[in-house]
Amino acid sequence: MTKRPPSRSAVQASQGVRAVTGRLRRRILDAADPEDISFAQASVLARLSGNDGLTVSDLAAAEGVRHQSMSAIVTPLAGLGLVQRRPDPTDGRRQLIVLTAAGRRRVEEGRRARGEWLAGQLQDKCTEAERQTVIAAMAILERLIHD
Repeated sequence: MTKRPPSRSAVQASQGVRAVTGRLRRRILDAADPEDISFAQASVLARLSGNDGLTVSDLAAAEGVRHQSMSAIVTPLAGLGLVQRRPDPTDGRRQLIVLTAAGRRRVEEGRRARGEWLAGQLQDKCTEAERQTVIAAMAILERLIHD
């Protein structure tokens, strides 16, 4: 069976969704305003928040960067007291990078700031009907990411 080429509306929707989600993602990330850490470092903190610790190699693979690059991202975070290195309890040769209490607070503060920014934008710039449309659109977009 051959695939049909995408319709004009599918192409237009694809272009629009990609453009808007990219810009929206950047604005949401900017809302947390991490003055002392980079976006890459903030991403590592967020990734670590859902884990009991990851190696530098694990983090590098997850973030799509080289081991050396990830080391350069993690080292300043340790210097700021946001992460620490601990021996892996299952393999003493490996070091796990784990969030400190300060790192967990930073992640939560960032999430709260981003959520408040987006909710504020939706409140200030959209009508109730438009917010309901956004909610409906999210259900449609959610279908796209599930096979």
